[in-house]
Formats: sequence, structure tokens, C-alpha cells
Amino acid sequence: MKKLDTGEKSTWCPGCPNSLILEGVKQALAKRTNVAIVSGIGCHAKIFDYLNLPGLNSIHGRVLPTCLGLKIGNPNLNVVGFSGDGDAYQEGISHLVHAARYNSDFKYLVHNNQVFALTVGQPTATTEIGFKDKTTMPFGSKIVPLNPIKLMLACGASFVARVFADIKQVRWILNEAFKHKGFAFVEIIQPCITFHPDTGYKEKTYSLEKTGHNKRDLKAAFRKADEFDYNTVKKIPLGIFYQEKRETFEEKYPQLVKLKKKEISWRNIKR
Repeated sequence: MKKLDTGEKSTWCPGCPNSLILEGVKQALAKRTNVAIVSGIGCHAKIFDYLNLPGLNSIHGRVLPTCLGLKIGNPNLNVVGFSGDGDAYQEGISHLVHAARYNSDFKYLVHNNQVFALTVGQPTATTEIGFKDKTTMPFGSKIVPLNPIKLMLACGASFVARVFADIKQVRWILNEAFKHKGFAFVEIIQPCITFHPDTGYKEKTYSLEKTGHNKRDLKAAFRKADEFDYNTVKKIPLGIFYQEKRETFEEKYPQLVKLKKKEISWRNIKR
């Protein structure tokens, strides 16, 4: 755990749930090797400064192609990508659709606070109707929000999950994602304490695993995804919505299979 610390002082707002996500990620990665990380632009991206791991702080919306590039360059890397809801569902939406199709073996965590928090609270693709900020006054947001879980299920993602910004939940789901061979999409509900505070979200969450949900049943996953549409907040299912075993992107190409067998080390690459 100490080796993962960079010593950089956190610039997240005091009490920001991003700090809990960071701790859960550190606990999940503490015993893993050959890890590389990628982040985008937004409050979430500061996690790159606080994890002592190699990787790239990419540009807005380009986390996923960067992750794919790392896997193509060295299929043995354990790659983890981080995005915010603006980064993932607006600038990066086309990459998200195709990442689900490609099924490359990396993990993708989306910190969803339903606003562009770094640029002081404008609405994103998951902002509820009626939300008011300086750009939507006086009427509030009028655009129907996206349902990312349904989108990923429809696009063929082989691992689709959601957790709340809680250390234990983040640690658990990242460990489960690493057990999965293929693209793992994980949404983390992370209310912004400054621009989109938690209005009882956590109290409305429940565990899919505890209800006996069948994560192999795609139709059941769609039904569960409909329970939280970002406008109707009666109950919020957490856990693994859907998981299937499918050939990964790296397994489809003999060049990448050959690279994986070589066990490439960064130290052996001449600069």
C-alpha cells in the first residue's frame, strides 16, 4: 500500500468520495504486479497523481483507446482506465461503444457524479431533468439522461457492474473485474459534494448479489438496469449486472498471442 503512494497532496474537495475510490483502488492493486493506469480529464483524473504506477494521463474522452494501445503494445499489462461521466459518456462515448464490442482485457472505472465538476457543475449525459446550474437557468436541464448500464448491455460488454463510492465496494468490484478476462465496465456512483450532492442515493442502494440476481441472464440485467434511470431514484441496484465468458481482443490476433507469450518487460525496451 505504501509503495502506491506518491506523496502528492490531494486537491480534491475535503470529503470528496473520490478519496474513497482511491483507497479502494489502492487496496485492490496492492498485491498486483505489471499494472498500468490511464486517466482522462476531470476531477477523477487527479487519481493519476496519487497512484505510484506507470501509465498515461490522456486527453478528454480518450482513455479507452489509450488503454487499448497499452494492451496492444504489451498484452501482459494489467491496465486500469479511469474516467468521469463527462469524460466517458460525452467526449468519449464513441470509444465506449466500441470498447464493449472489442472486449479487450482491461478494466474501466467511471466516476459518475452527474456533472462536469472540474468546470464548476455543468450537466453531463447522466444529469437528471430539472437540474439547475448557471448554464441551464432558469428552466433547468431538459435533456433525457443516458442510462450507461443499458448502453453497455446493448453494446455487448462482457462485464457490466455498478458500485457506490465506498472503499469495500470499490475494492471488491475491482478484484472481481480482474478475475474476468475481457473488458470490464464499472460505474461508480460518486455524488459531487459541491455541485451535485448525495440526496439520499446511498440509502436507496441494494446489492444484486444478495437478491440472487443471475448475472448470466441478459434480460434480467436489462430489467435491473431500468430501476435507476437517473430521474427516478427509488432504488439503485449495485453489483454485477451481467458477465459472460467471451474471446478477448488479444486472443483474436496471433501477433498479440505471440507477444503475450514473450512476457515483455518495460526494462527490455530500448529507448
